[in-house]
Amino acid sequence: MRFKLLLVFVEDSKTDAIIDCARESGATGATIINNARGEGINQQKTFFGLSLETQRDVVLFLVEEHLSRHILEAISRVGEFDTQPGTGIAIQIDVEDAVGVAHQVKELTNKIGEEL
Repeated sequence: MRFKLLLVFVEDSKTDAIIDCARESGATGATIINNARGEGINQQKTFFGLSLETQRDVVLFLVEEHLSRHILEAISRVGEFDTQPGTGIAIQIDVEDAVGVAHQVKELTNKIGEEL
């Protein structure tokens, strides 16, 4: 079984919605890293030297490769990444090898059979 790693950089107010939609689309779990910072095309505004940036989370999903694009598109839609600037981005990376996922292989095999 081959996997992809989805890295999602999102406003913390949308993290739960992103995780819920990814699960509905076939993701079996997630890792959330809190307190991330980022800057896009426009620099962050400050007020008396204090940053006015919103809190960001990094959400990682290790997903089966046949489900990855479907999950990525669902995340983009729910996160409004293409419609609202500055809401977040999501990327996918090929995973050469993974351990610790053997318990998920049976569930993923059933899910992939349904999807294909």
